[in-house]
Parts: sequence; structure tokens; C-alpha cells
Amino acid sequence: MEPYELTITQASVAIAAGELSPVELLDSAIGQIERYEDRVGAFATLTLDAAREAAQRTEAQIHASGPAGPLHGIPVGIKDLYDTAGVASTSSSRTRAGRVATEDSAVTARLRAVGAVLVGQTHTHEYAYGVITPTTRNPWDLDRIPGGSSGGSGAALAARMVLGATGTDTGGSIRIPSALNGTTGLKPTYGRVSRYGITSLCWALDHAGPMARTVSDVALLLQAMAGYDPRDPGSVDEPVPDYAAGVGRDARLDGLTFGVPTNYYTEPIEPDVEAAFRAAVATLQDAGASIHEVELPLAQTYMPIEYGILVAEATAYHQGTLRDKGELYEADVRVLLEAGELMFASDYIRALRARQLVKRGWQELFDGLDAVLAPTLCATAVRADDPVVRWPDGTEESAIDVYVKASAPGNLTGLPSLSVPCGFDSQGLPIGLQIFGRPFDEVGVLRIGSVFEAATDFANRMPTGLG
Repeated sequence: MEPYELTITQASVAIAAGELSPVELLDSAIGQIERYEDRVGAFATLTLDAAREAAQRTEAQIHASGPAGPLHGIPVGIKDLYDTAGVASTSSSRTRAGRVATEDSAVTARLRAVGAVLVGQTHTHEYAYGVITPTTRNPWDLDRIPGGSSGGSGAALAARMVLGATGTDTGGSIRIPSALNGTTGLKPTYGRVSRYGITSLCWALDHAGPMARTVSDVALLLQAMAGYDPRDPGSVDEPVPDYAAGVGRDARLDGLTFGVPTNYYTEPIEPDVEAAFRAAVATLQDAGASIHEVELPLAQTYMPIEYGILVAEATAYHQGTLRDKGELYEADVRVLLEAGELMFASDYIRALRARQLVKRGWQELFDGLDAVLAPTLCATAVRADDPVVRWPDGTEESAIDVYVKASAPGNLTGLPSLSVPCGFDSQGLPIGLQIFGRPFDEVGVLRIGSVFEAATDFANRMPTGLG
């Protein structure tokens, strides 16, 4: 096994045992970048010289006093919405060409502090306003999208260019690329991870979180990322538990009850996705969980509320730049920003009020439940040159609507939501299982994901599209 094939968990054990050095691990990951980056396009900016210097420093530190923690010496990609001091941090937009961050984002600083080796800035769909990430391709099939907006992070992980990465999630932007690239991603509870130094898309819905190949890796990243930060107005002063506590230690889920929706995620859905989801539910049931069918409350309102809030706030954020540099935005992003100019404040206020009803409905839904299970997405990766989902009945729908629909409940409620690989369709494209938990119960969500992961081998599969 080559070092780049290791998970964070495996690599950290090997580093601690003196069987692998951070320099060897980084060189192996750089080899993957050199082999595939020209075709995958995962990175907006590579910082390999700085990464080599950091790997050498960490190697000396580990040699002198042992690893400071499980991320010491681990190659990580930073989504281009996150500021990284001294590095071009442009949100993958021409409107920010030449912008170099002067300060680390809170998450970037936290990862540096635990010894992570920062490899570069991963591409985002421009300003995170989309699900395609047109700069980047899916390692499972280079003719298809990696999803978005954290598409660069998802593709870099799938191609084994990094072992961990960061993402943001406003309408699914961690979970969408995780599902489409066959990797694992967690949208934590709203306020769990600081957004300081991260470019906003929508203040009310933005989340920051970890992306990796396995549940245990996501837990290790979240441990470093989580924590209260008064610089982020949405940050919540909630104790940070040991996220690894329930990961990989239990093979059973006896005594837990999961809800499976009878609506919203059931139609339309690709047959292969539905079959994989049903099989995943059966796997968790075999592990001891009780399964109850549930009806999601106010489901017809999710998309109008999501867009009613997102479109208004995104346009407010970009209003000045749209007037000064509007011609530099990509066409798909510019049209959404311009559409926001046409919204009434009263529509935005109504969306905010309706959101509270959705949150209350989900709070009641969780009475007697430990988690809610759903497909991460109801369709697999679309072609980059034709980003449309064609349903079995012949109807068509844009990828952004299909993907955001499946993700929106997590953003509207702010509940933790984990995507883990749960199968492949007939074309060999990855499928994800989504696990919603109670507020700040990331430990519980990760535990469920780890039990499922241990019972399957989907997280260990290598992409087939790179040749």
C-alpha cells in the first residue's frame, strides 16, 4: 500500500510508530497531484514548497518529542473560501483575482496549530454559489461533475491528493461532493465550527465542516476544527466532546431508533439510489437499530424557504462587487445574484419566519428518534457538459435543484448531517447515505456512520475514472 492510500487514522498510527514520516506521506500525495491534477483540476492554488517545509518541520518535531496529535504531519486541502495567510484566497472568482489573505481563517489556524500540512486551496464553485464546480472533474468519471460547492475538496480526496479537507455547506456543499465522489463529509450543527475568515454565501445557513475518506478521519478533523469563537456571531458556546469516542468501537446499534421518511426523498429518485439506500437501512437494522417510517413536516416548503433566504443574503453580500465588477462573475452566479435584487424584504422575512416552523417540526419529529436516515442525494453525478438529471419517467430537472433539495433540510434546521458512501449505481458512480442527528450530537451521528462503514467496504474503494 502506498502512503497516499492511507486514511488519516492509519497514517497517524504509522507516523506515531515511526513507520512513516510526514515527508514521505506528503511526497506520496504530491505524486498523486502530479499524476492527476491536470485532469482533475481540484486546486485553485497549490502551496507545495510551503507544504514541504511544513512537513520537514513536523518531522523534526515528531522525531524530537513525538506527534502532538493525530493530524500532525497529515496533508490537508483548504477550500478556497477559507483565508490562508500569505496565500491566494479568491473564492475561485475572477472578481478576487490577485487577492492574498493576510490572516488565517479560524479553521486554518486551528489545523496549523495541530500540525496539519496545508497542501493548497481547493476549488469551489464561484463564491460557493452552485453545485457544479466547473473548474473540476469527478475522479470516478472525468466527464462528470464533482459536485459543489466544495467540489475541489471532494475530488482531491477521491483522487488521494490529500488525506483531509475542509468544506462549507449552505445548501449541501459538503454533503453533495462527498456523495458524488464516494467520500465522507459532515455538516456539523450550526455554530459548532467557526466561520471567521470564511467568505460567506448566506449568513443564516452557512456551516463549515470536515471532509475526508472515512468517518474516523472526519471525527479527527472535527476535533481540531470545532469550538466557540466570539468572532463568528453564529458561533455557539457549547462544550466540545471527544468525537472519536463512539467511532469504530461499536459494531451494534441496539436500543437506537431511526426514522426513514415516507415523503420528500421518495419521489423522484433514481432506482439505483433507492436500492442502495434501502440496502443501507437494512444494514443498520441488522446492526440492531429499530426503523420507523416518518413523514417529514412541511416538506413542500423546504426549497422555497432555502432559496428565499439564500438568494436574498447572497445578493446582500455581493451587492457592492456586483455593481463594480459584475462582468467578472461567471454567468450562472451573476444571474442568481441579479435575481436577488428583485426580491422583496417582506419575502425574505416570511422565509425566515417559515423556517422557524420547519425547525419546530423537525424538533417534534425527533421525539423518540435518535437519527433520521435519507439518501444524501436522489441522483448520482451528472455530466459536466449536460448538468441535468433525467428521471425514469422522462422528466428533467437541473442538477442544482435536485441536489439542494436533498440537502436543504440540514441547512434549514441546522442539525448535524453526515454523508457516508453507501454504494454505486450501474455506471459505477458513488451513492451516499445521509444521517441527520439531534443538535450538537455529532458524536451520535459519527457513531452510526462508523457502524455502517465497518459493515461495508464502500469507503475503501478507489476511483475508476483516472486510468
